[in-house]
Amino acid sequence: MRKIQMVDLVTQYQDIKTEVLDSFSQILENASFINGPEVHGFQKDLENYLGVKHVIPCANGTDALQIAMMGLGLKPGDEVITADFTFAATAEVIALLQLTPVLVDVDPHTFNIDPEAIRKAITTKTKAIVPVHLFGQCAPMEEIMEIAKEHDIYVIEDNAQAIGANYRFGDGRLQKAGALGDVGATSFFPSKNLGCYGDGGAIFTNDDDLAHIIRGIVNHGMYERYHHDVVGVNSRLDSLQAAVLRAKLPHLDRYCEKRREAARAYNSAFRNHPEITIPTTVRECEGICDTCDCHVFHQYTLRIGGGKRDGLAEHLAASGIPFGIYYPIPLHRQKAYLDKRYAEGDFPVTNQLCKEVISLPMHTELDDEQIQHITRAVLEFMGG
Repeated sequence: MRKIQMVDLVTQYQDIKTEVLDSFSQILENASFINGPEVHGFQKDLENYLGVKHVIPCANGTDALQIAMMGLGLKPGDEVITADFTFAATAEVIALLQLTPVLVDVDPHTFNIDPEAIRKAITTKTKAIVPVHLFGQCAPMEEIMEIAKEHDIYVIEDNAQAIGANYRFGDGRLQKAGALGDVGATSFFPSKNLGCYGDGGAIFTNDDDLAHIIRGIVNHGMYERYHHDVVGVNSRLDSLQAAVLRAKLPHLDRYCEKRREAARAYNSAFRNHPEITIPTTVRECEGICDTCDCHVFHQYTLRIGGGKRDGLAEHLAASGIPFGIYYPIPLHRQKAYLDKRYAEGDFPVTNQLCKEVISLPMHTELDDEQIQHITRAVLEFMGG
């Protein structure tokens, strides 16, 4: 059996090696390292894939979120609502811009932001909502967009974990994650479903005026060289990373389906265990995601009951099986985001999830033998 990796980028690389190396060679020969043809080509390819008018590549996913907020003209003191159960980057950029992060609880089944919690958190200072499409599936965007419209506030999608996922509206329409709100942001960190071989990110929007502003922001506020029309940053996707992404993008749907296949195998092994809760999906997909394409399983995350999560983690580590705990500490308890406005009773779901969640290896190269080994190890500890 091949060594089990949390993410197996080496094996994945072998499938696209020739194309990547050919592109690298061309870039090195013509020295088109910044804003070269590969960057523009990838931008157009991703626009077509997502069905969005504008993709603006940038240096990383955290920059993408920050630049999106800058482009919307949010001002210091404006409140931005986001999920308590997420990676810190989501709240980090809010605080960096001297906006006010407002953390709210999440749904216990999907782990995504709870619309009712959003409603309760809105004040006259609220200017934006940042739903995080956690672990590979969309937040309940139709309801979130209705809330935003009702209160005239922006929706900024944090799509770092769900690129390639579809969102199904109540009328049956499908739309790609990241192209649903006023603006979307994603990361191309190597472990993402669409990842490069370094750092990278992108911003998506269908708003022509917003896209124009953002294109200036990513390049020092310049639309014409040495003419700085807006306050900007230096955040550009380099050509080598774009070449990797351009090689991977045609395979993204296949990558996502391979992840779903692995998830189905995990589900089959764990479904009936009384102390293991397998991933569920947004309600539009009616339960467990065995057939639909709404979940792309950036992570395969279980809830372990009976206070056994940490023991399982130790057992997996002793068995040589990698795992992740995303996330062990809620944002509202992090030193950087402590706020007297919060009470522990505001976050019952997040607090419980932090005690129970564990993510198993998930990537496109998982094979049946590896999955069987992993599931046996889990059930060996849990019993069953």
